[in-house]
Amino acid sequence: MSSVDVDRTVVWNMLSEPRMAPYLAEAGGDRDLALDLYAWSARMSSAAFLTVGHLEVLLRNALDRCLREHFREDDCGIPWFLLQVPGGDYVEQAVSAVRHRLRALRQETRHQIVAGLSFGFWTGLLGPKYEQLWRECLRHAFPYSNGTRKQVVVAAERVRKFRNRLAHHDSTINVDIPFEIRKLVELASYIDGDAARWLEQCSPAMAVYAERPVTAEDTVVVPAKHAWPLYEEVRAYVCQSGRAFRPVQRIAFYSDREIKQDVPAVVHRRDGVEWTPESAGRLRASDDRFDRKIAAVIEASAGAWRHGRYQVFLLTKPGDQTHRQLSAPLPHSGSGRGSAFVQKQRYVSLHALETARSTVDL
Repeated sequence: MSSVDVDRTVVWNMLSEPRMAPYLAEAGGDRDLALDLYAWSARMSSAAFLTVGHLEVLLRNALDRCLREHFREDDCGIPWFLLQVPGGDYVEQAVSAVRHRLRALRQETRHQIVAGLSFGFWTGLLGPKYEQLWRECLRHAFPYSNGTRKQVVVAAERVRKFRNRLAHHDSTINVDIPFEIRKLVELASYIDGDAARWLEQCSPAMAVYAERPVTAEDTVVVPAKHAWPLYEEVRAYVCQSGRAFRPVQRIAFYSDREIKQDVPAVVHRRDGVEWTPESAGRLRASDDRFDRKIAAVIEASAGAWRHGRYQVFLLTKPGDQTHRQLSAPLPHSGSGRGSAFVQKQRYVSLHALETARSTVDL
């Protein structure tokens, strides 16, 4: 098929300035790049939604199987969703709406009713209202979880919110797709390990994610022979006072010939901090939570840092909403004197870290 020239100005005007504003900002004012980014975002949503769809089928079938067995459906001949399910009329109302719609299409079968119930319906069954049903039945749908409803419902709610964002055609340019896909696979792993691995293998999401046309160098990689143990202890990075950094959102740590898996977000940055026990005492007594946190950092590093003034970055820890973890540490294959990936500091994008297999790809 021959290529056809497209007047991108016409396309741009049809999409509207307000809709394109975030893409234009991300592309540094370049309209062609902004349009490429807009098209990529749509492809990204489609690829991720396909993966969510596979999970939705796995989840509803696992829950349906447990409910079917618990209510002895094969013996009584009545589908569980037509019986009195503990927890109120939530099930009855949802099923009634689906049956009404299917009846008009002459498709009112058990299979179609189960398939017609929304993702929100199935995640709703994992809520506190159904604690009794969880203990009696639903927990068996997740044999590889820790057995608590809270673990499963938190994971399911995250996937539900991600799904809704995709379904409403929201932009994905500020969505950490690798993180969301890992959380999605994690929920699948509570149901079955092979299903989770299959889901990860057949998902096109990461391949599309790697094609993003515009990325920002939002992360600084720092040498971290001493900084990495300090981060693990107090979730902070300390360096000499006055050291210049570009504006960044995250810090990555290079130590032991690899970039570590954790890529924390910068919560607070302060320069010229006096590194003495007296300073730590004053900060500890402050009403400011950042002061108290810096005091803890000074106290934790008292034996390793000389008295003086330093620059402090307070960082997130695993589990925080803005914290990110790579799927694995990124190894560095260079060898010999001066071959370290970073000597002072190096700027990369989180996107590059998430799609790289080693430092060679950066």
